[in-house]
Amino acid sequence: MRGAWAGLGVAAATLLGAVAAAPAPQWSAGPAEGRPYVYLEGAVGSVLQDTLSVTNPGARPLTVRLSARGAPVAFAVRTVTVPARTRADVPFAVTVTAATPPGEHTGTLLATSGGRESRVPLHLRVSGPSLAALTVEDVTTDRSGTLRYTLVNRGNTLLTPRVAVRADGVLGTVLDRPSRALPVTLRPGERSVRTEPWPDRPALDSVTVRLSVTAPGAPQATARTEAVFVSGPAWATGTAALLAAVGAAAHAARRRRARPGPTPGDPVEERARAEATAGANR
Repeated sequence: MRGAWAGLGVAAATLLGAVAAAPAPQWSAGPAEGRPYVYLEGAVGSVLQDTLSVTNPGARPLTVRLSARGAPVAFAVRTVTVPARTRADVPFAVTVTAATPPGEHTGTLLATSGGRESRVPLHLRVSGPSLAALTVEDVTTDRSGTLRYTLVNRGNTLLTPRVAVRADGVLGTVLDRPSRALPVTLRPGERSVRTEPWPDRPALDSVTVRLSVTAPGAPQATARTEAVFVSGPAWATGTAALLAAVGAAAHAARRRRARPGPTPGDPVEERARAEATAGANR
């Protein structure tokens, strides 16, 4: 019997030791009612309210500091002390200011304690007419052929842009890349500087490079730049000037061919022709 009690004591001691060695459950912060994130929607000028829950499963009180990024959030308190094995619900409000454009916006609620930080996503939708607008600006081409350009979201919605590139030289098209999606999402007002490599650029040509960008719901935007590619020794300067002149002439010829001619029987054109003939006869 004595041996049985001794064995029971050892087992109990082992169990207590395991319990003592187990890590204490960590505190957590999140939207009330177990939601994965905070979602708010309203018009400009409205004040939207919700609650952030901080749960302390530990055996001691917990002090947590609250803050936010990316949104004008006002908490009822900035620091909250949560008793052991208790949850504290902290109200907060988001004011939709007049400077906030309609559309989707994101932010983050932060809870910090003891060197640990908990982040809660905040999604804000501001009601009102949406506008999808995208521009492409500052298009340049360097000697290596690399294209550099800037995309700008001029609207109030998120944009996922696509880009197409075409380059025409003196003798015809030298680059034609169809539209493709870019690995970027532009928030309202955001700018993104992009580059486009061109490893097989022509060694000797004068080209016009055109970029066309699109995004769902936005009208197409275009921009262009001129470039002269010359590979060779010192005579390159003269060749570049010649190519530039030839390229300008070719461009002018293309514009003339694209311009519609006079309509037969046009009274204005007939009168001008008659006056020119009369002047020649005099």
